[in-house]
Amino acid sequence: MRHDADVFFARRAGVSPAVIGRPRPITFPSKSRRARRSASAGGTPALRSRLSRVKKHLTLFLLLFVALGLFADAAKPPVAKKVPKSVTMFGNTRTDDYGWLREKANPETIAYLESENAYAEAVMKPTAELQKKLYDEMLGHIKQTDVNVPYRKGDYFYYTRTEEGKQYPIYARKKGSVDAPEEITIDVNKLAEGQKFMSVGRYEISDDGNLLAYSTDNVGYRQYVLHVKDLRTGQDLPDRAEKTGSVMWAADNRTIIYTVENPAKRQWRLYRHTLGGSDDALVYEEKDDLYDLFGDRSLSGDWILITSESKTATEVRAIPAGDPTAGPRIIVPRKNDLKYFLEHRGDRFYILTNDAGINFRVVSAPVSDPEQKNWTEVIAYRKPVYITGIDVFANYLVATEREGGLTQFEVLDLRDGKPHRVQFPEPAYAAGPGQNHVFDTTVFRYGYQSMVTPSSTYDYDMNTRQQTLLKRVEVPNYDPSKYTSERIFATAKDGGKIPIALVYRKDVNARANNPLWLYAYGSYGSSTNPTFSAARLALLDRGFVYAIAQIRGGGEMGKEWHEQGRMMTKRNTFTDFIAAAEHLVKEKYTSKDKLVISGGSAGGLLMGAVTNMRPDLFHIVLAYVPFVDVMNTMLDASLPLTTQEYIEWGNPNEKAAYAYMKSYDPYSNVTKKPYPIMLVRTSLNDSQVGYWEGTKWVAKLRANKTDRNLLLLKVNMGAGHGGASGRYDALRDLAFDYAFVLTQMGMASP
Repeated sequence: MRHDADVFFARRAGVSPAVIGRPRPITFPSKSRRARRSASAGGTPALRSRLSRVKKHLTLFLLLFVALGLFADAAKPPVAKKVPKSVTMFGNTRTDDYGWLREKANPETIAYLESENAYAEAVMKPTAELQKKLYDEMLGHIKQTDVNVPYRKGDYFYYTRTEEGKQYPIYARKKGSVDAPEEITIDVNKLAEGQKFMSVGRYEISDDGNLLAYSTDNVGYRQYVLHVKDLRTGQDLPDRAEKTGSVMWAADNRTIIYTVENPAKRQWRLYRHTLGGSDDALVYEEKDDLYDLFGDRSLSGDWILITSESKTATEVRAIPAGDPTAGPRIIVPRKNDLKYFLEHRGDRFYILTNDAGINFRVVSAPVSDPEQKNWTEVIAYRKPVYITGIDVFANYLVATEREGGLTQFEVLDLRDGKPHRVQFPEPAYAAGPGQNHVFDTTVFRYGYQSMVTPSSTYDYDMNTRQQTLLKRVEVPNYDPSKYTSERIFATAKDGGKIPIALVYRKDVNARANNPLWLYAYGSYGSSTNPTFSAARLALLDRGFVYAIAQIRGGGEMGKEWHEQGRMMTKRNTFTDFIAAAEHLVKEKYTSKDKLVISGGSAGGLLMGAVTNMRPDLFHIVLAYVPFVDVMNTMLDASLPLTTQEYIEWGNPNEKAAYAYMKSYDPYSNVTKKPYPIMLVRTSLNDSQVGYWEGTKWVAKLRANKTDRNLLLLKVNMGAGHGGASGRYDALRDLAFDYAFVLTQMGMASP
């Protein structure tokens, strides 16, 4: 089936594609010749009446013809001009025809982006009714006025809530009891008034509960402005800082420790601010371009912990929360390939470290002398168990772990050293620590969900081992008994086993060549968990199977899983995804002509790479803010994140890395061949992946693709890496995407 824009429009308009593609002369039945001759001689009244009707119909037809012709012209894809620029490295010459699109201040660039948006809107205009239906359907699965489970910190219970019709959450608290009167701390809807975008970053309450330090981004570039609000008066103080990251209060309720970013968007400096002061003291500067700086306060409240972290090493500094002017103290000097992270309890630091193996262990050390020689083992190294984090309470330690691709909580009683694990009810799920802000407690709060079970909040009593469900997000018009999930494994090119999580309706025969949407990420050791999505029900209820492939480059199967999909093994990420797709086709979950794939950011790189490698395997590709211009980006050290990313992707200034990275770079490897149907989304204010990456990629694809499949680019002109910030706006974008897929799959009708 052809999917070029003209044919798409013709079919939606109920007209033969030939009418638009190839205008033909207008002809009439042979018996009308006599009428035309008679008309020229005056003719009878009957003939004149018939001629009048013919002229009216002819006029209407011509108007329709002209309208359709203009419609087709409006739906012609934009063509970006070529301004070739060539660079030669290691004897290899790369020519970039579309580098000029990186010039954000160039009116031609903005005009081109707007033309792409106009084209996408024109093509999708016939789906407006479907988009509205999908939006209403997805909205019907959301409880628009809702409240999260309150958590205790100090004398207050804090929570967020939403109100129907409002885009953003409201932050609030109640003193002493959840039944006390409400006090609104931040209404993000008011902050967003007059803004195209609004996001709250940090939200930190002073120990006495009187002051709130919070940060906001009103552009989408992830540059946060720090504000301080006096919760007693409801007024913001004049204290303010730009481009901030981490924010911590000291115990004196008047000192704030915070980090700021440099022009390359690397958090690099640590400052100390005293309320009412104007000259903030520089506490520490991280000069190594490979390291980011971030901070937090220990759950005990006694220490401010500042961590310098690269992709392979860390170095931690500690400042007493009760003495914020004290110089930061290095715990263990940085060493190649040594990572460690700190928590605190009493006279000991608790340390998560990879010193004994790639998947980490837990040790403790005296606060007075925490050097490595004084480390004592708390949780031993076990190769199959990847410890991703620790929470330390007065009498318990909770280690968050991954084993066999699933999250586990290991609870250790620090008084007797006895461990146990929290039990979960489903074979495939996602879980993570919740809002835990009380140090001296027996209760550990965590979140739980699966592809069938909505997001749930539990309290777990670490002493009695009793689980208490506090809330499961209400999903209107949803019956979980009608859906099921499963976990299967595909075999990688080298024999490795790739987990795939699936969900579908029980009344769907899963192995009947169904439409299937396959998602993956596969980078930075980040784990893609099998989570619930209310919006996804719109697909499942139309017979889709939804799948998540946990491919190498991610961290689902342990740190080794990441190591086997980065640097000079990065191609494993792409071949794993292809193997997962082939397995789903082979096992008849789907077929090539019903397979939809998607990924975003580094997952967008995945989409670009596999589309170049196996364009025949996928019917539709959706790439969100895709990192697809790998070579040009990684060779430009002035761009945000580039130098820090050398340890993830490689440094193309080195010959071997240059050749390897170029071998999979989506932009470099676009060639003259057929490509699948594609929708690419990018954002003008994206600080992580420049808007030009997806834009250049689309321009090059348009100039090279030999098929007539539809290719759309949507540019959000007022957002950043995460897309629209308002929840209703984000849902409308998703309705657009679903309508695109359903229409191209021939599933637009119920």
